[in-house]
Amino acid sequence: MRWQALILAGSRGPSDPVAEAAGVSHKAFADLAGRPMIVHVIDALRGVEEIGDIAVSVETDAPALPGNVRRLNAADSPARSVLAGFEHLGPPLLVTTADNPLLTPAMLRDFLAGAARSNTDAVAAVAPRDVVEQAGNPGKRTYLHFSDGAFSGCNLFAFPTREGSNAIAFWQRLEADRKKPWRMAWQVGPGPLLAYAAGRLSTAGIAAAIGKRAGCRAALVPLAHPDAAHDVDKAADLDFVRRRLAKREAG
Repeated sequence: MRWQALILAGSRGPSDPVAEAAGVSHKAFADLAGRPMIVHVIDALRGVEEIGDIAVSVETDAPALPGNVRRLNAADSPARSVLAGFEHLGPPLLVTTADNPLLTPAMLRDFLAGAARSNTDAVAAVAPRDVVEQAGNPGKRTYLHFSDGAFSGCNLFAFPTREGSNAIAFWQRLEADRKKPWRMAWQVGPGPLLAYAAGRLSTAGIAAAIGKRAGCRAALVPLAHPDAAHDVDKAADLDFVRRRLAKREAG
Protein backbone atom coordinates (compact mmCIF):
# COMPACT_ATOMS: atom_id res chain seq x y z
CA MET A 1 0.00 0.00 0.00
CA ARG A 2 1.38 3.42 -1.02
CA TRP A 3 0.34 6.11 1.46
CA GLN A 4 -0.06 9.84 0.98
CA ALA A 5 0.77 12.00 3.99
CA LEU A 6 -0.71 15.22 5.33
CA ILE A 7 0.94 17.38 8.01
CA LEU A 8 -1.35 19.80 9.86
CA ALA A 9 0.61 23.00 10.48
CA GLY A 10 -2.17 25.48 11.19
CA SER A 11 -1.15 28.28 13.53
CA ARG A 12 -2.61 30.38 16.31
CA GLY A 13 -0.15 33.09 15.30
CA PRO A 14 2.84 34.61 17.10
CA SER A 15 0.85 34.70 20.37
CA ASP A 16 1.01 30.89 20.51
CA PRO A 17 3.19 30.10 23.56
CA VAL A 18 5.55 27.92 21.52
CA ALA A 19 5.87 30.45 18.69
CA GLU A 20 6.42 33.22 21.23
CA ALA A 21 9.11 31.27 23.09
CA ALA A 22 10.88 30.38 19.82
CA GLY A 23 10.58 33.87 18.34
CA VAL A 24 8.79 32.74 15.17
CA SER A 25 5.52 33.68 13.48
CA HIS A 26 4.26 30.09 13.26
CA LYS A 27 4.84 27.34 15.82
CA ALA A 28 5.68 24.78 13.13
CA PHE A 29 8.87 26.71 12.34
CA ALA A 30 10.32 26.79 15.87
CA ASP A 31 13.99 25.81 15.80
CA LEU A 32 14.84 22.36 17.12
CA ALA A 33 18.43 21.14 16.83
CA GLY A 34 19.14 23.58 14.01
CA ARG A 35 16.07 22.77 11.91
CA PRO A 36 12.46 23.97 11.92
CA MET A 37 10.18 21.67 13.90
CA ILE A 38 8.16 20.74 10.83
CA VAL A 39 11.29 19.59 8.98
CA HIS A 40 11.83 16.89 11.63
CA VAL A 41 8.34 15.59 10.83
CA ILE A 42 8.93 15.73 7.07
CA ASP A 43 12.24 13.88 7.43
CA ALA A 44 10.56 11.10 9.45
CA LEU A 45 7.90 10.69 6.76
CA ARG A 46 10.55 10.68 4.02
CA GLY A 47 12.28 7.82 5.80
CA VAL A 48 9.36 5.43 5.15
CA GLU A 49 9.27 3.74 1.76
CA GLU A 50 5.52 3.19 1.94
CA ILE A 51 4.90 6.95 2.01
CA GLY A 52 4.71 8.83 -1.27
CA ASP A 53 3.53 12.41 -1.64
CA ILE A 54 3.64 14.68 1.41
CA ALA A 55 1.44 17.76 1.77
CA VAL A 56 1.40 20.44 4.47
CA SER A 57 -1.76 22.27 5.47
CA VAL A 58 -0.61 25.73 6.53
CA GLU A 59 -1.60 29.40 6.34
CA THR A 60 -0.69 31.39 3.24
CA ASP A 61 1.51 33.77 5.26
CA ALA A 62 3.64 31.00 6.78
CA PRO A 63 7.36 30.73 5.91
CA ALA A 64 8.51 28.70 2.91
CA LEU A 65 8.46 24.92 3.09
CA PRO A 66 11.01 22.45 1.70
CA GLY A 67 10.60 21.99 -2.02
CA ASN A 68 9.76 18.30 -1.78
CA VAL A 69 6.30 18.82 -0.24
CA ARG A 70 3.00 20.18 -1.49
CA ARG A 71 1.51 23.23 0.18
CA LEU A 72 -2.23 23.31 0.92
CA ASN A 73 -4.13 26.21 2.44
CA ALA A 74 -5.16 25.49 6.03
CA ALA A 75 -8.89 25.59 6.73
CA ASP A 76 -10.43 27.14 9.84
CA SER A 77 -10.20 23.93 11.89
CA PRO A 78 -8.09 20.75 11.97
CA ALA A 79 -10.94 18.52 10.80
CA ARG A 80 -11.75 20.81 7.88
CA SER A 81 -8.07 20.85 6.92
CA VAL A 82 -7.97 17.05 7.01
CA LEU A 83 -11.10 16.80 4.88
CA ALA A 84 -9.60 19.19 2.32
CA GLY A 85 -6.39 17.15 2.33
CA PHE A 86 -8.33 13.92 1.95
CA GLU A 87 -10.19 15.32 -1.05
CA HIS A 88 -6.94 16.59 -2.58
CA LEU A 89 -4.70 13.57 -1.93
CA GLY A 90 -7.17 10.71 -1.61
CA PRO A 91 -6.78 7.52 0.40
CA PRO A 92 -4.84 5.83 1.81
CA LEU A 93 -3.99 8.96 3.78
CA LEU A 94 -1.73 9.30 6.81
CA VAL A 95 -2.23 12.41 8.95
CA THR A 96 0.06 13.87 11.60
CA THR A 97 0.90 17.31 12.98
CA ALA A 98 3.82 19.69 12.64
CA ASP A 99 4.25 19.74 16.44
CA ASN A 100 5.12 16.02 16.49
CA PRO A 101 8.91 16.32 15.95
CA LEU A 102 9.86 13.16 17.84
CA LEU A 103 8.29 11.01 15.14
CA THR A 104 10.61 8.40 13.68
CA PRO A 105 10.36 6.14 10.63
CA ALA A 106 10.13 3.15 13.02
CA MET A 107 7.06 4.62 14.74
CA LEU A 108 5.44 5.32 11.40
CA ARG A 109 6.13 1.83 10.04
CA ASP A 110 4.66 0.22 13.15
CA PHE A 111 1.58 2.41 12.93
CA LEU A 112 1.01 1.81 9.23
CA ALA A 113 1.45 -1.94 9.73
CA GLY A 114 -1.11 -1.84 12.53
CA ALA A 115 -3.50 0.20 10.41
CA ALA A 116 -3.23 -2.33 7.59
CA ARG A 117 -3.81 -5.26 9.98
CA SER A 118 -6.89 -3.58 11.44
CA ASN A 119 -8.71 -3.76 8.09
CA THR A 120 -10.68 -0.62 8.97
CA ASP A 121 -11.42 2.78 7.47
CA ALA A 122 -10.12 5.11 10.18
CA VAL A 123 -7.28 4.48 12.63
CA ALA A 124 -5.70 6.48 15.45
CA ALA A 125 -2.44 5.77 17.25
CA VAL A 126 -2.35 5.66 21.04
CA ALA A 127 0.42 4.92 23.51
CA PRO A 128 0.05 3.12 26.86
CA ARG A 129 0.81 5.24 29.91
CA ASP A 130 3.67 3.06 31.13
CA VAL A 131 5.35 3.41 27.71
CA VAL A 132 4.80 7.18 27.50
CA GLU A 133 6.29 7.74 30.96
CA GLN A 134 9.53 5.99 29.96
CA ALA A 135 10.45 9.17 28.04
CA GLY A 136 10.69 11.12 31.29
CA ASN A 137 8.65 14.13 30.18
CA PRO A 138 8.01 16.30 33.28
CA GLY A 139 5.02 17.92 31.61
CA LYS A 140 1.50 16.80 32.41
CA ARG A 141 -0.02 14.35 29.95
CA THR A 142 -3.69 13.66 29.30
CA TYR A 143 -4.77 10.01 29.51
CA LEU A 144 -8.05 8.25 28.83
CA HIS A 145 -8.65 5.33 31.16
CA PHE A 146 -10.12 2.21 29.59
CA SER A 147 -10.66 -1.26 30.96
CA ASP A 148 -7.46 -2.43 29.24
CA GLY A 149 -5.30 0.46 30.42
CA ALA A 150 -4.63 4.21 30.27
CA PHE A 151 -3.65 5.65 26.90
CA SER A 152 -2.53 8.96 25.42
CA GLY A 153 -3.08 10.09 21.85
CA CYS A 154 -0.16 10.36 19.43
CA ASN A 155 -1.40 12.89 16.83
CA LEU A 156 -1.17 10.15 14.23
CA PHE A 157 -4.15 9.06 12.13
CA ALA A 158 -4.73 6.89 9.09
CA PHE A 159 -7.60 6.72 6.62
CA PRO A 160 -6.92 3.67 4.44
CA THR A 161 -10.19 3.75 2.48
CA ARG A 162 -12.60 6.18 0.90
CA GLU A 163 -15.04 5.47 3.77
CA GLY A 164 -12.53 7.12 6.08
CA SER A 165 -14.06 10.44 5.07
CA ASN A 166 -17.05 9.49 7.25
CA ALA A 167 -14.76 9.55 10.29
CA ILE A 168 -13.46 12.98 9.28
CA ALA A 169 -17.04 14.26 8.96
CA PHE A 170 -17.75 12.90 12.46
CA TRP A 171 -14.63 14.71 13.69
CA GLN A 172 -16.08 17.94 12.27
CA ARG A 173 -19.28 17.38 14.24
CA LEU A 174 -17.23 16.92 17.39
CA GLU A 175 -15.32 20.14 16.69
CA ALA A 176 -18.60 22.06 16.67
CA ASP A 177 -18.96 21.11 20.34
CA ARG A 178 -15.30 21.51 21.33
CA LYS A 179 -16.19 24.06 24.03
CA LYS A 180 -18.74 21.67 25.53
CA PRO A 181 -16.90 18.41 26.39
CA TRP A 182 -20.02 16.71 27.70
CA ARG A 183 -21.74 17.21 24.35
CA MET A 184 -18.70 15.84 22.52
CA ALA A 185 -18.76 12.74 24.74
CA TRP A 186 -22.51 12.33 24.27
CA GLN A 187 -22.09 12.16 20.49
CA VAL A 188 -20.30 8.83 20.93
CA GLY A 189 -23.50 7.49 22.48
CA PRO A 190 -24.94 7.03 25.98
CA GLY A 191 -24.03 3.33 26.17
CA PRO A 192 -20.27 3.79 25.65
CA LEU A 193 -20.31 6.89 27.86
CA LEU A 194 -21.87 4.98 30.76
CA ALA A 195 -19.53 2.03 30.21
CA TYR A 196 -16.54 4.41 30.33
CA ALA A 197 -17.78 6.00 33.55
CA ALA A 198 -18.10 2.53 35.06
CA GLY A 199 -14.59 1.53 33.94
CA ARG A 200 -15.92 -1.18 31.62
CA LEU A 201 -15.13 0.37 28.21
CA SER A 202 -12.14 -1.07 26.36
CA THR A 203 -10.12 0.55 23.58
CA ALA A 204 -11.73 -1.87 21.12
CA GLY A 205 -15.13 -0.87 22.49
CA ILE A 206 -14.59 2.87 22.06
CA ALA A 207 -13.23 2.36 18.54
CA ALA A 208 -16.29 0.28 17.62
CA ALA A 209 -18.62 2.89 19.12
CA ILE A 210 -16.99 5.76 17.26
CA GLY A 211 -17.04 3.77 14.03
CA LYS A 212 -20.73 3.02 14.47
CA ARG A 213 -21.60 6.68 15.05
CA ALA A 214 -19.37 7.82 12.18
CA GLY A 215 -20.58 5.22 9.69
CA CYS A 216 -17.29 3.43 9.15
CA ARG A 217 -14.95 0.86 10.71
CA ALA A 218 -12.53 2.36 13.22
CA ALA A 219 -9.61 1.09 15.27
CA LEU A 220 -6.97 2.20 17.75
CA VAL A 221 -3.39 1.05 17.26
CA PRO A 222 -1.14 1.06 20.36
CA LEU A 223 2.49 2.06 19.83
CA ALA A 224 5.27 0.76 22.07
CA HIS A 225 7.47 3.84 21.48
CA PRO A 226 8.13 6.15 24.45
CA ASP A 227 8.45 9.23 22.21
CA ALA A 228 5.24 8.63 20.28
CA ALA A 229 2.88 10.73 22.42
CA HIS A 230 4.84 13.94 23.05
CA ASP A 231 3.71 16.89 20.96
CA VAL A 232 4.83 20.49 21.49
CA ASP A 233 2.04 22.55 23.02
CA LYS A 234 3.95 24.59 25.59
CA ALA A 235 7.30 26.35 25.82
CA ALA A 236 8.47 23.70 28.30
CA ASP A 237 7.80 21.06 25.63
CA LEU A 238 10.49 22.67 23.48
CA ASP A 239 13.09 22.03 26.17
CA PHE A 240 11.99 18.42 26.58
CA VAL A 241 12.06 17.72 22.84
CA ARG A 242 15.47 19.35 22.45
CA ARG A 243 16.83 17.06 25.18
CA ARG A 244 15.33 13.99 23.51
CA LEU A 245 16.72 14.93 20.11
CA ALA A 246 20.17 15.58 21.61
CA LYS A 247 20.05 12.16 23.28
CA ARG A 248 19.25 10.53 19.93
CA GLU A 249 22.11 12.30 18.18
CA ALA A 250 24.49 11.24 20.96
CA GLY A 251 23.46 7.63 20.38
